Amino acid sequence: MEHYAGLDVSLKEISICVVDRDGETVARGVCPADPEGVAGWFRNRDLSPRRIVHESGMLSIWLQRGLAGLGLPATCIDARKAHKSLSARLKKSDAADAEGLAQLARTGWFTPVHIRSEEADRLRSLVGARKRLIRLRKDLEGHIRGVLKTFGIRMSGTSQGWQRQSFRDQLAAAGESD
Repeated sequence: MEHYAGLDVSLKEISICVVDRDGETVARGVCPADPEGVAGWFRNRDLSPRRIVHESGMLSIWLQRGLAGLGLPATCIDARKAHKSLSARLKKSDAADAEGLAQLARTGWFTPVHIRSEEADRLRSLVGARKRLIRLRKDLEGHIRGVLKTFGIRMSGTSQGWQRQSFRDQLAAAGESD
């Protein structure tokens, strides 16, 4: 028999609902918020859903990669579009949302979200960290320059890489003078 599952993900636990082809609830419960917990939950109930859906969110990229790595047919769906159909339901709870997501999985009325590769996320993190560090360095240099102007010490700019050493030399000289 075909089964479809919906996962309502929060930081500590995941609410799970499994429905059959006719939309009748087969199982529901909660598990720890990690891919192994979800896989264990399905294993303990001897269920292998045809499709598993969860909404995009803070943990969705990590969860999607983990579920896919465990061989589960998971799909991350657009939370804004899913919210529209879930908000039409009378009850609002994690269990009710999981059931609504299971029904979306069954009907196929959802928009999948693209999950970037891990390599792309690593590169994006490095580029973002570099950009942040450069901004911090510039802010610190500007702050130091402003503080020293109070004492009549005017330092040259550091718009070019070779000027940074000159900035450090001027800073060291300012420190030696008091």
